[in-house]
Amino acid sequence: MDIKAKIDEVVSKVQSDPSIAELFKTNPVGAVEKILGVDLPDDVINNIIDGVKAKIGIDGIAGALGGLFGNK
Repeated sequence: MDIKAKIDEVVSKVQSDPSIAELFKTNPVGAVEKILGVDLPDDVINNIIDGVKAKIGIDGIAGALGGLFGNK
């Protein structure tokens, strides 16, 4: 399984669907399983969740900084 590809898939869905974003905030395991459509082992799910949180944090910071300079 390509974890990086799964992280990218989840990030894309979380960023494009507000209901999924809310689910990810309250129940990240449920959100990941809903997006991917599979029940994964806890260690794999936790790696994906950590990767998604890190990527969204980086993207959010980049977007905020871009807004400061008038770029997005």
